[in-house]
Amino acid sequence: MSQKPNNVLRAKENALPKTGPAAAPVHSAMAMQKKQLLTKKPTTENVAPSGSKTSAQFAKPLTKPAIGSQQKQQNTAAAPVAEAKKYANPAVSNNEKQAPTSATASSSSSSSSNTNTEKDKTESATAKPKKTWALSNFDIGRQLGRGKFGNVYLAREKESQFVVALKVLFKRQIGETKVEHQVRREIEIQSHLRHPHILRLYAYFHDEARIYLVLEYAPQGTLFSALQAQPMKRFDDRQSATYIKALCSALLYLHERDIIHRDIKPENLLLGHKGVLKIADFGWSVHEPNSMRLTLCGTVDYLPPEMVLNKPHTKNVDLWSLGVLCFELLVGHAPFFSKTYEETYQKILKVDYKTPEHVSKAAAHLISKLLVLNPMHRMPLDQIMLHPWIVAHTQ
Repeated sequence: MSQKPNNVLRAKENALPKTGPAAAPVHSAMAMQKKQLLTKKPTTENVAPSGSKTSAQFAKPLTKPAIGSQQKQQNTAAAPVAEAKKYANPAVSNNEKQAPTSATASSSSSSSSNTNTEKDKTESATAKPKKTWALSNFDIGRQLGRGKFGNVYLAREKESQFVVALKVLFKRQIGETKVEHQVRREIEIQSHLRHPHILRLYAYFHDEARIYLVLEYAPQGTLFSALQAQPMKRFDDRQSATYIKALCSALLYLHERDIIHRDIKPENLLLGHKGVLKIADFGWSVHEPNSMRLTLCGTVDYLPPEMVLNKPHTKNVDLWSLGVLCFELLVGHAPFFSKTYEETYQKILKVDYKTPEHVSKAAAHLISKLLVLNPMHRMPLDQIMLHPWIVAHTQ
């Protein structure tokens, strides 16, 4: 028989010599082969080829072996893709290269196909284009609210069945009031906000006449409606403190990003699932039908002194509005409530308000630290969250 080079470990199925008159006894051949393998220094040449079922016991540490033509067996199944990657050596010399047999070629083609398929999937996922939204993607339901520039509707995305609030702004009204830049800027701001107490803006798109905002749906409506539904049109300390603390958390998030809301009031605060408070309306005021304030100066009750005087203002305007809100949640109306704009302005500039007797001293103290004429002297948000009244009623 022709002797194979003894520096290559052959596959088990081909390890026994062929029987015949000229062949050496089987046991003698096996004993000689075993002796050679045990005395041979372990090198990468002793590693079993990837196509064989022989374990590479001597390959430690493992290096990539050179797989010669002698190692390619006609009926040996190719290793899985992972094993092929583990043992394959791309630097095979030209004199070692051999055309693969039909079985090897088929297996190699299959492995290559699988690898290419996975690669194509990865590239496809990476290069996946952004979703292009249109009104046809939604089933439109009942009207949820209305505002100066448009309306908001309950809607459902057809493919996912996800329920959203679809706010529709009319370009004509926006153009007539010259607030295009403000609308564009505010959309950009809200689309990047991620906070549990800030209403999500999922997407936006437009057509020739309208701009559409795909917003998180808050099923419990506005805080103003919830307040008006209370027997005394006011909340207790526990509920009020819970809302103020949630609002502080959201405002901290905004202020850290140099964003000032400027329009904190019950109409712009929504209640999501389980009554979780959400800041909404970053520039577009939308009110539930029939829930508008009935007072002449309902829109100016929350203005801080610096804005009344048309002075430059900072994020501390939100602290003043927080104090006004805290008062209204506990009392049932804003602290500077009056019948005319002028009277309201005068009360704001004088910080002229009276706290009813039913309001606790701790709550009154917090309100007094927020309704301060000098913006720099108002209690900061982090201290509000640690105020005794907040701590006592939000445990």
